[in-house]
Amino acid sequence: MSTITLAPRVAPTRRTTSPSRPRSQVRLTRRGRLVVFLLALAVAALAAVWLAAGSAATRDDAGAPQLDLVTVAPGDTLWDIASDAATRSGDDVRDMMRTIQQLNTLDGSVVYVGQELRVPTP
Repeated sequence: MSTITLAPRVAPTRRTTSPSRPRSQVRLTRRGRLVVFLLALAVAALAAVWLAAGSAATRDDAGAPQLDLVTVAPGDTLWDIASDAATRSGDDVRDMMRTIQQLNTLDGSVVYVGQELRVPTP
């Protein structure tokens, strides 16, 4: 005949931390780590936007081109106005026409009597 002996099981002792290094009480869950990551990402994005606002690519008023307002008289054409401005600045007349068209959002080279045009000055 066989015999069975039951012995009480002893639980393993728990390791305690040394008194010189206390255990931290803060524990982050998965959601907590996500929140901390998103907050850090938002701070980095705001810092990038703030630094980009003062970049060298922005223009101050000192960099704005000087403009004259020219009123179109009877018989004036855009070529006449552009050639007068080009002779003062030393530019090509065609380039000056393109510049005047861009400054005044003109679709073509048609100008009307009494129309005021912004023309760059040297």
